[in-house]
Amino acid sequence: MKINDLKPKAGSFHRKKRVGRGIGSGHGKTSCRGHKGQKSRSGGSIHPHFEGGQMPLVRRVPKRGFHNIYADRWQTVNLRDLNRFEDGSEVDRAVLIKAGIVRKTPGKRKKIKVLANGDINRKLTVKAEGFSSKARALIEEKGGSAEVV
Repeated sequence: MKINDLKPKAGSFHRKKRVGRGIGSGHGKTSCRGHKGQKSRSGGSIHPHFEGGQMPLVRRVPKRGFHNIYADRWQTVNLRDLNRFEDGSEVDRAVLIKAGIVRKTPGKRKKIKVLANGDINRKLTVKAEGFSSKARALIEEKGGSAEVV
């Protein structure tokens, strides 16, 4: 089979609707737009959240509290998740992303904090933006090191 032999599956291909090509085409005169109104005009479109003049949902729902756009965002890593790495290895952001423990976040990067959930049974050099005091103590107890980046 060659690339020029490829054809779409029967019934999957639809021809483009050619509008405004005379009354005999069936799509003439108003070009399938109906008579008058905002959607019949060129450039006349309504945004997807428009509710016909009714007060939009985003304005009807009550707002509460304060959302600080400058606050640090954190992703947490548990000590038990670090047991999958080899003894004596160095664990940083890139390694955690590759292992699927931490998500690669678009936009403003989230900081990583290691928490003391579970137990660690390996000697690791862990590099993160934050550690709980218990997590730091448990890592250093096993002979590893907890470095704040």
